[in-house]
Amino acid sequence: MRQDSFPPTRLDAENLACRRGGRLIFEGVSLTLGQGEAIALTGRNGAGKSSLIAMLCGRLRPDGGTIRIEGDEEDVQLAEISHLIGHRDGLKTALTARENLAFAQDVLGDAAASPEEALTVVGLPHAAELPVGYLSAGQRRRVALARLLVSARPFWLLDEPMAALDTASQAMLTGLMQAHLKQGGAILAATHGPLGLDGARELRIGP
Repeated sequence: MRQDSFPPTRLDAENLACRRGGRLIFEGVSLTLGQGEAIALTGRNGAGKSSLIAMLCGRLRPDGGTIRIEGDEEDVQLAEISHLIGHRDGLKTALTARENLAFAQDVLGDAAASPEEALTVVGLPHAAELPVGYLSAGQRRRVALARLLVSARPFWLLDEPMAALDTASQAMLTGLMQAHLKQGGAILAATHGPLGLDGARELRIGP
C-alpha cells in the first residue's frame, strides 16, 4: 500500500450560503481545513450538512461566498483531490466488491492499495468476488469506505461515515482516519456522534 505524504494543500471557504427550493438553509458558514486537520460537521437534521459537503466538492453551487484551494498545484478543484462518501454507497450492485473498487481506482486515479488489499483492511477479503447486491448494509458501507484506500487523495469528505457500521467497524474507520491525518490528509465529516479523533474541531450549522 502506498504510504507517501500529501503535499501541503488547504481548503478555504468563506461566508457560504445555501438555498434549496427558494428557502435559505444556511448562510455565513466559513471554514479552513489543512494538512492533518479534521472537522466534525454537526447540526440537526435538515440543517444543511450534506448540502455544505456537496458545495465543497463542486456538486452544488453556493448561493453566496467563496471556496478556494491553496497549494502547490494551480487551478486544482477540490473534486479532483478529494474522496466523497455520501449517504448512498454509490456502488454498482451487479458488480463484485473487487470490481467496484477496481472501477473506482480507474476513475479516480492516484492508485494506492489494490482492491484486494483494501478489502482486507476493511475486513471483507472473503467478499471480494461477491456481487455487492448480496451484501448486508454494513458490508456495503465497508466496501464504499474501501474506496478511500484504493486511490490516494488528501481530502476526505464524509457524510455520516459511521452509518450502518457495527462497533468493530466504527473502530476500524477511526483507525483509518487517524492514519490519514498522520499522512498529512484532511477530513471533514458530517456526524451526529463522536469520530474518535483527538483534536478534531467542531463546526455546527444552525442553532
